[in-house]
Amino acid sequence: MNVLLLGSGGREHALAWALSASPLLTKLFCAPGNAGIAEVAQCIPIDPGDQARIIQFCRDERIELVVIGPEAPLVAGLGDALAEAGIRYFGPSKSAAQLEGSKGFTKDLCRAAGIPTAAYGRFSDAQSAKTYLASQSQPIVVKADGLAAGKGVIIAATREEAEAAVDACFSGSFGSAGAELVIEEFLHGEEASFFALCDGTTALALATAQDHKRVGDGDTGLNTGGMGAYSPAPIVTPEMHDRVMREIIEPTVKEMAARGMPFKGVLFAGLMITATGPKLIEYNVRFGDPETQVLMMRLRSDLLAALLATTDGVLANFDLRWSDDAALTVVMAANGYPGTPQKGTEIKGLDQARAVPNVEIFHAGTRRDGGRLIADGGRVLNVTGRGKTIAEARDAAYAAVAKIDWPGGFYRKDIGWRALQRTET
Repeated sequence: MNVLLLGSGGREHALAWALSASPLLTKLFCAPGNAGIAEVAQCIPIDPGDQARIIQFCRDERIELVVIGPEAPLVAGLGDALAEAGIRYFGPSKSAAQLEGSKGFTKDLCRAAGIPTAAYGRFSDAQSAKTYLASQSQPIVVKADGLAAGKGVIIAATREEAEAAVDACFSGSFGSAGAELVIEEFLHGEEASFFALCDGTTALALATAQDHKRVGDGDTGLNTGGMGAYSPAPIVTPEMHDRVMREIIEPTVKEMAARGMPFKGVLFAGLMITATGPKLIEYNVRFGDPETQVLMMRLRSDLLAALLATTDGVLANFDLRWSDDAALTVVMAANGYPGTPQKGTEIKGLDQARAVPNVEIFHAGTRRDGGRLIADGGRVLNVTGRGKTIAEARDAAYAAVAKIDWPGGFYRKDIGWRALQRTET
């Protein structure tokens, strides 16, 4: 079958890499793709937000499945437009995508379904938000309600910082995403990423993963889209895994179905593992980045078959097989990230890095300029290693990183430290 994958990041390269190995695949297209994706798919210059052009391309190329990588097209209703055109797609409908598109919607759903999450309030004006803050302790979390490209969450250490965050939201710092906001209690614990394929009624868990949000070693500095990840996540024990499915994922699927907006696609739960158990921080309605890179390194099943089973509503009869190996990815980012990244610098040494055993390099923000590979984003490369343990996977990834000649970039040197600390004690 012909498949169209939408997106241009490291997540999409990992998905393209896995999809390209499927015996069910005839041809893989990616819009718009990047320099790495071009090695396994035909890249086409179409914006994932251009619904009319995507539908026309699907008709012209007889696309039988569209895999929607980023969240913005899903929240904007691309899935509904494809369904209306009679084109099969992987991902949620516009109404179901509210789980990521509106933090307030998700918090209200948690309250209705008894799903453990942080205590919260929803606000549409600054004064009522500040009145609520006066009765709360710090630190506290202020979140723009809508999509803010990962920048709409402020952890405020003081009431003054929290009020400044409220003012920033309502003054337009996050665009339309900040028209409403959510204020919630700060949760203490260890974060984990939990993924499940959902076909509207059945949820099938993927392997566990954990990422590193802070830009600097030791989890210091600004929050980013993710500077690295590993799988499996030791914090998610078999008992914790069962609790997450029973207390968070399955009630969400049931509640969404009851509301007439069944969730189909991949449900990505950002969790805090607290002293009393798992709590939901937020939902995303697409694969995580950079968690997808480590998950695809461990997946032994046919990804395309899994996505089709999800889309066709037959997950109850489907199973996923995973390698016992661990995987770890190191994000190489452009200098200046997560602020204004320095674009246009040349990257050398990828052939030597790829030669390191048990390593795959996924491109997140690259382009070709003749024979030169050029950095063209904030997060640029995901150097991903596999091994029998997290330590072995880490060693493979960093051995490859050391062979990449890119003065215009940087990376964290401690990816996997929590898992290693846990296994060494």
